[in-house]
Amino acid sequence: MNDQFLESGDQISKLIARSDISGLLAYLKKLSHADIAWAIANLDEEARIQLLELLSPAEAASILHNVTGDQAADLLETIDVHEAANILDKLPTDEQVDILAEVETKNVEAILSAMPEASAVKAREIMRYPSDVAGGIMSLEYLSYSENMTVGEVFEDLRTHQQEYSDYEVQYAYITAKSGALIGVLRMRDLIMAKPSVPVKELMIRHPQWVLVEDSLDKLVRFFEEHNFIGAPVVDSEGHLVGVIRRARVMESTAERAESSFLHVSGIVGGEEFRYMPVLHRSTRRLSWLSINIVLNIIAASVIAFYQETLSAVIALAVFLPIISDMSGCSGNQAVAVSIRELTLGLVRPSEIFKVCFKEAAVGIINGLALGILVGLVGYLWKGNLYLSLVIGGALGLNTIIAVCIGGSVPLLLRKIKMDPALASGPILTTITDMCGFFLTLSLASIMLTKLL
Repeated sequence: MNDQFLESGDQISKLIARSDISGLLAYLKKLSHADIAWAIANLDEEARIQLLELLSPAEAASILHNVTGDQAADLLETIDVHEAANILDKLPTDEQVDILAEVETKNVEAILSAMPEASAVKAREIMRYPSDVAGGIMSLEYLSYSENMTVGEVFEDLRTHQQEYSDYEVQYAYITAKSGALIGVLRMRDLIMAKPSVPVKELMIRHPQWVLVEDSLDKLVRFFEEHNFIGAPVVDSEGHLVGVIRRARVMESTAERAESSFLHVSGIVGGEEFRYMPVLHRSTRRLSWLSINIVLNIIAASVIAFYQETLSAVIALAVFLPIISDMSGCSGNQAVAVSIRELTLGLVRPSEIFKVCFKEAAVGIINGLALGILVGLVGYLWKGNLYLSLVIGGALGLNTIIAVCIGGSVPLLLRKIKMDPALASGPILTTITDMCGFFLTLSLASIMLTKLL
C-alpha cells in the first residue's frame, strides 16, 4: 500500500475530528483525484457524514466531482435529503444526473424535490433520455442568444450573469431564431473583437454541424472522429437547440461503457463494484451471475455423463477434454471481441449474421487445422496411437470452426433482440463450445473405440 495514501487517509480523519475546516480544505487541495477517492473510501460512515457537514455545499460538491458516481451516490445517501440536494445543486447538470443514476430509486425523487425548481427541471430533462444517447449525456450549461441581439447586448448579459456563467465551459455561443431553432454558432474570439453595435447574426457561422438528441453513443463517437470539435450543439427533430455535447463527455461515456462491458463479461452484474460497499451487496451482485453459470456448466457436463463408458475405457481422453474445450473457447472469445468492437464502431449490423459467420468460418478452418494438427501430434508422441491423434485433433479442429462462428454471430443476435452482447456472449459461447467439444471428442472416440484400446 502506498504510504502517501495511508498518510492522506489519517490526516483527513484527524482534520475531520478536529473540525478544522480551513486545514481540511487546504490539505484536500494538495491531493490528486486518486488520493481523495482512496481517502474517502476508507473513512467510516460517521466520518463521511462529518466531512460533508463540515463543508459548504460548494466545497462538498468539489469533493463529489473527484470521485466516481457510485461513491458520490453513497456519500449523498448518508446525509439529510435537503443537504444532499444543496450539494448536488452546485454541480453541472450532467454530473448531477450521473450521480442520481447511482442513487437508490426511492431517494432520487426526494432529492430532486428538495433541489431548486430550475435545477430539478434541468436534471429531469436529461433523465428523460437513456444514458447512451446524446440527450442523456448532453450539458444544459451553454450560452444561447437571439439572432436579433447585438454584440453589446451579449456583453451586458455576460456581465449580468457572470457568477452563473463562471462554471460554464465556454468556447462558443449558439444563435437561435425566435422559434428556438439553431441557426448559427458564434466564436468567442469573434465576439470580443467586434464593435458593440454589430448584430451577432453578422458574426455567426451559419449552418453549423450538430447532432440529434436521439443519436446513439456510437454515432457520437463517429461524429467527433470526423470533426475535430471540442463540442457540438444538440438539436431535436425540429432543429431546436436543446443542449450541448462535449467530446470529452462522449469519450468518458465510451470508457464507462467499455468498463461496464468488462464487468459484465467478468460476471459483475448491477453496475460498478467497490470493496468499500457492504459485503452482502457485493456478494449478491456476483452470485446473480455465478448461479446462472452453474446451470450452464451442468448442461455441458451432462454430455460427459452420457459418454462415461467411453471415457472410462480410454482414460487418456480426460486429459485432452479440457484442452479442446479451452482452446476452442479462446478462439471463440477472439471472435466475440471482434464482433463487439465492430458493433460499437458501427462497422457491422445485427442483420449481417451470415456474412460474419462466413468470414469467421474461413479463419476457423485455417486455425482449426493448425491447432488440430498440433494437439494431434502431442497425443501421438504421448501415446503412440494414430487413432487417438485423429480423434483429439479432429475434435479440436471442428470445435474451433464452431466456436468462431458462434463467437462471431452471437453478439449480433443478442444486439438484434435488444440484449447486452457483453453480458451474455461469453457464457453462451462457453456452454456451446464445451458441449460441442465434449460431444465431438467422445462421439468420435466411441466410433473408433476398438482402435483406441
